[in-house]
Amino acid sequence: MGYYLNPTTKGFQDSLNSEIYVDKTGLIEQLNRLINTEQRYVCVSRPRRFGKSMAIKMLSAYYNAESDADELFKDFKIGKAKSYKKHLNQYDVIRINMTDFIGRTNSSEELLKQLEIRVIEEFKEKYPDIVHAGNEGSLAWVMQDVYRRKERYFVILVDEWDCIFREYKDKKEEQGKYLDFLRNWLKDKEYIALAYMTGILPIKKYGTHSALNMFTEYSMTNAGTLAGYFGFQEEEVRELCERYQMSFEDTKTWYDGYHLGKVESIYNPRSVVGAMLANTFDTYWNQTETFEALRTYIDMNYDGLKDAIIKMLVGEHVQIDVRSFVNDMTTFHSYEDVLTLLVHLGYLAYDREKEAVYIPNKEISKEFITAIRNTSWGEIIRSVRESETLLKSVWMMDTETVAKGVEKAHYETSILTYNDENALSYTISLAFYAAREYYTIFRELPTGKGYADIVFIPKAKAADKPAMVIELKYDKSVQGAIAQIKDKRYTESLSAYRGNLLLVGINYDKEAKKHECMIEQVEVNE
Repeated sequence: MGYYLNPTTKGFQDSLNSEIYVDKTGLIEQLNRLINTEQRYVCVSRPRRFGKSMAIKMLSAYYNAESDADELFKDFKIGKAKSYKKHLNQYDVIRINMTDFIGRTNSSEELLKQLEIRVIEEFKEKYPDIVHAGNEGSLAWVMQDVYRRKERYFVILVDEWDCIFREYKDKKEEQGKYLDFLRNWLKDKEYIALAYMTGILPIKKYGTHSALNMFTEYSMTNAGTLAGYFGFQEEEVRELCERYQMSFEDTKTWYDGYHLGKVESIYNPRSVVGAMLANTFDTYWNQTETFEALRTYIDMNYDGLKDAIIKMLVGEHVQIDVRSFVNDMTTFHSYEDVLTLLVHLGYLAYDREKEAVYIPNKEISKEFITAIRNTSWGEIIRSVRESETLLKSVWMMDTETVAKGVEKAHYETSILTYNDENALSYTISLAFYAAREYYTIFRELPTGKGYADIVFIPKAKAADKPAMVIELKYDKSVQGAIAQIKDKRYTESLSAYRGNLLLVGINYDKEAKKHECMIEQVEVNE
């Protein structure tokens, strides 16, 4: 066995030996359907630590003709598939991690030269009658000769395929040479049974066309049928929580939130594993992606970016067009391109149906707060810090302090010009940022005879906290806000909380430019 040509199964064995292993062998069955078809070119892009490299090692072990991997796979999902035996250990596999070369060379040309030399050397060892000194040629020629003489099909596995675009961010010529190499090596080649690439970025749009347009892409914005094979799904996380006696509700709050196609709940696998093994909820993903990377893009401060991020911090979705993104880390035409990149990096989630982005979970929200802390957006951090005090003031029914706190949040952030209750709601949501720790928050919750503006339902761990219904008014009155809650029976679905239920009316007086607050407690017998 070689290092690049038909490598050992050790990488996958190490995954199986780990304390936590979640069966993702169903991916193999999906790929088996594509072998030796027009759809045999696959590119999967996901953020760091979402299981991409593990999948590469798994595929290598399964397809590698110089391995006997039945014992590794037979008891997993793929072992029950009809295609299992047909493709098990039937192909010559070339497995390459592009980062092995990026740090040892100064250009893409040198990188590709070294790659070809290394892989061809292993071909000489395996096929000395075909490949020997003086007749090697290019890697594509070598593989063509082996295919012609031996009728050998190849499975090509390329990990971190996009590292050149991340390392040589501004070097368009280097990027172009790399894409040309991949095209010449892979496109329309009879010797390829399957070509599978993974990275963080989707395939680069090169000029007016893609040099690799034969690939079907499965990305964070269009995950397709491979959505569930990267990251953990709901039931997988439930099982882990039961095994490690960890709160599923808290795990979901911290690490869930990625919406990929028909799979509505995808959890960050690195973070879930870290939490289970440490028996502690914390930020684990940032150990590989630091907040400085996020701050770089926040500091670009494109028009509209600040408003968008504030809206997402308070739980809102922001509609964007992801189609203008050109799949690199330097070409940005608007804040929408920046947000699209953050989706691919894992800092935002994308709802394809709504065409909107949002912050997926508590871990990532903390990353944004950390990144913003040392920027010119420091006023947002002050609002977040003071939100705990504001929340306690509501619990104490201190209406004057609440009104002043909301007013301060408004004038410190100034994200929107007030013109209706909807604009006011963004300020309220930011002002009550700390409430996320204790409550599940609903905006426009259908209840009674209408829709309550904002409803706070206590989480299980905060069962002693009061439920709250907040009604917002623009240039009207707080008395009218409270009356509307009662008249339209907004509390009807909250009967379990009577005796521990607060009605909160907040109005913005346009002429006085002041906020007003009124709070009532609902008695048990009301």
